[in-house]
Parts: sequence; C-alpha cells; structure tokens
Amino acid sequence: MARQQLQNLTEPMYYVLLSLVEPRHGYGIMLFVREMSQGRVQIGAGTLYALLSRFESEQLIDLVSNVENKKTYRLSQEGKEVLLKEVRRLQTLVGDGQKILGEL
Repeated sequence: MARQQLQNLTEPMYYVLLSLVEPRHGYGIMLFVREMSQGRVQIGAGTLYALLSRFESEQLIDLVSNVENKKTYRLSQEGKEVLLKEVRRLQTLVGDGQKILGEL
C-alpha cells in the first residue's frame, strides 16, 4: 500500500527514512538529517512529527520504544523497500543526466 501512495519522496522524507536505518528518537533524527545533508535540509519538530506519524500509519517505520515520552523509531521492512526504490530512482536520474551532459 505505501509503495503506491509514495511515488517519489521529498528530500526531507528521504533523509528521515534514511536516518531510521538505525533506531533514533526525534531529536536524533533532526541531527542526522542536518549532518547528512550538510545543513541543506533542516527539519522542524512539527514537520518531523507529521512525517513520523504518516510513516508509522503507512507501516514504513516501527516504534521501538517509548520511554518517558521519548519515542524511538526504526525503518520497517516495507520502509527499507521504499527507500531502496527511491535510491534506484535517484541513481537513474543521475545516470541520465550524466549521459546527456557527457555528450556536451
């Protein structure tokens, strides 16, 4: 179901899912995204928690623990498939661009 709903991921969606290859809580996700994107993508708390809620409802992530209101999430198998599909799509786009630009 999720793969049909999520045709292409936005940059914030991509980085949030990527961050959850390892279990992380909200603040850890925000730090990972900022660091991994070299500051290009910064996610506010409201946006992050809306994405986490959506991803959880679409079974792309699993809640691993909820201790003292600190929820930790991890990528589900479905989420891994969606993320891998997006990586392949992006690789295809880059390859197409390199083919054309290499001809100039």
